[in-house]
Amino acid sequence: MTTTKPTLFSEIEQEIKELNPLTISTERKVVLQPLTDFIQSKVSKNKEIRINFICTHNSRRSHLSQIWAQTMANYFNIKNVFCYSGGTEATALFPMVAETLKNSGFQVNIISKNENPVYSIKYADNEHPIIGFSKKLDDEFNPKSEFAAVMTCSQADGGCPFIAGAEKRIPITFEDPKVFDNTPQQAEKYKERSIQIATELFYVFSQIKS
Repeated sequence: MTTTKPTLFSEIEQEIKELNPLTISTERKVVLQPLTDFIQSKVSKNKEIRINFICTHNSRRSHLSQIWAQTMANYFNIKNVFCYSGGTEATALFPMVAETLKNSGFQVNIISKNENPVYSIKYADNEHPIIGFSKKLDDEFNPKSEFAAVMTCSQADGGCPFIAGAEKRIPITFEDPKVFDNTPQQAEKYKERSIQIATELFYVFSQIKS
């Protein structure tokens, strides 16, 4: 029996179609391989796939990674993928991240306004929204065991020698778009980082054989 592939919002589908995995270097593919292997091993054993993307403040790169990974799992129709994000400390999801996602076709709504706002981020009509807010990596919201900890920034990778409950720890670090905050290039640089993360996660999930 074939299952129908869920439909992403058309703007997101279009953005994914325009990604170019050929821009990923051989060196970078080596960095991405452990994540592909982790996902593949879970798929092969018909087990749930939990991935916690971790950065220092859980405000930029870890959220972009979490959201694109969940979207790519849907795009490639890989079931039982649950993506999370966390930080070595909690701050707030940076507004430019929400703006960048909106511009890629995600439906982003603030469901709780405070110093650390809670966002609902949808990529498809009939899929659960991703709940986006800044939290520590061991927050109650996140998995306690049997997950891959993907370190999206070198500070968190260096500062977290041990992550409780992680089955596998995978450093896949990205440059921080924060350095362009309050500059004329801010929107462009956040978009650039979002596209890089989307492209690399597209590549990872495209390798999975069900």
